[in-house]
Amino acid sequence: MAAKRRRFLELLAQGSSVAAAYREVGVSRSTANVWKNGTVVRRKDGTVKVVPPLEPLVSRTISPRLLSEQERIQIAELASRGLGPAAIAKELGRSPSTISRELRRNLHTSGQYRPFHAHALAAARRRRKHPLKLRTDRLLRAYVIERLRERWSPQQISRALRRAHPDDPSRRVATETIYQAIYRLGSEIARKPAASPLRTGRDHRRGQARQVRARRRFAQPMLSVHERGFDPADRSVAGHWEGDLIVGPHNRSAIGTLVERQTRYVKLLHLNAHNSIELHAAIMKALRELPPTLRRTLTWDQGTEMAKHLDISADTGTKIYFCDAASPWQRGSNENTNELLRQYFPKSTDLAVHTARDLARVEAELNRLPPHRPRRPGPSGPLHGLARPYGVTRSLVRGLRAGASLTRFVGYRVGAACSAYPTIVGGPGVYRAYECRAGCARPICGGGCDRWRHG
Repeated sequence: MAAKRRRFLELLAQGSSVAAAYREVGVSRSTANVWKNGTVVRRKDGTVKVVPPLEPLVSRTISPRLLSEQERIQIAELASRGLGPAAIAKELGRSPSTISRELRRNLHTSGQYRPFHAHALAAARRRRKHPLKLRTDRLLRAYVIERLRERWSPQQISRALRRAHPDDPSRRVATETIYQAIYRLGSEIARKPAASPLRTGRDHRRGQARQVRARRRFAQPMLSVHERGFDPADRSVAGHWEGDLIVGPHNRSAIGTLVERQTRYVKLLHLNAHNSIELHAAIMKALRELPPTLRRTLTWDQGTEMAKHLDISADTGTKIYFCDAASPWQRGSNENTNELLRQYFPKSTDLAVHTARDLARVEAELNRLPPHRPRRPGPSGPLHGLARPYGVTRSLVRGLRAGASLTRFVGYRVGAACSAYPTIVGGPGVYRAYECRAGCARPICGGGCDRWRHG
């Protein structure tokens, strides 16, 4: 039926009469008149049903990302068969949330979903003008401007407002609203005139089409990221890291970046030169500062800077895995972190001018940012994110490495015995397990491989 409606309107647009159009389409004259002119139906119970004409609804060009009238007709037909939002979305090639929202927002007053009524409601909403919330609300705009100056992302700002005002929608603002305000208001909310407050430095939205650049595959034997042994979405275990480099102009300078997957804790590697020797030394130094259970794996791309990855694995016991070619999303936490770092180290600038002290300052600031993802502890300090689920802090690790007594760490308690980390007594650099002072007589693992926590 939807195809017949479309064909009927096409014939009218080409100059055909109503009679010629309905004969060719194969419908009755009364149906054709309803399609062209609409109608009013008065029911016996006194209610009135208004059926709008088709032409005003389809004559307006609608973006492909929005549901069309024909799609709404299909939704109604499929819903009448008893199909749910997920099944309808699969038939139409749409997101299940799109179908669910459509069925919820555009219901008729009778409680039924009627496609023409739904399309009219959607068209009316598109015509409605919405003033920018950040233009009219000065307090909200001031808050957003202040957070942008502190290098927060629009998403972090939106989530912070939602947490601060869970019951007051007027004090909240959506992520997209902040982006639209930046693009449309320009320097009114920028850090300085004619500058974008976004980390990317853009003042407009870039197209989604991306050119896939060929990348050279790693020549030496390597472990694929698909062999890591855990699901990419699984962040329940600490000690799995992702790494990469951010490079300066002409690849002459670089900074190494490491991100812990569970807490998104960041470590920056100072490199005196952009070569594999400097990188390997920096990685091994960073990993040696951690107990074995906090340096389980490292995921990298297939760059030649990891030419001696087997030496790193042999020295630290950390398994190194490599992503597929041109697949940066396989280490997404690190990619997101590198994007954050570009606000401190802009592209096309010499990275060799930054000292180790400069990197430490940036590292500390990044680890103090609010959590980008909900329902996880923020990094906030040296492995403090790990301290919440596992109880590992830098002072505890240093003390354990030095063989200090646990009396310095009063307040740590055991959640489960560490069967994989027995008590060891040895020389320098050997981690020891100590009994809990709370009296549970279970060993505390210096690596935090069991879920013992800060008491």
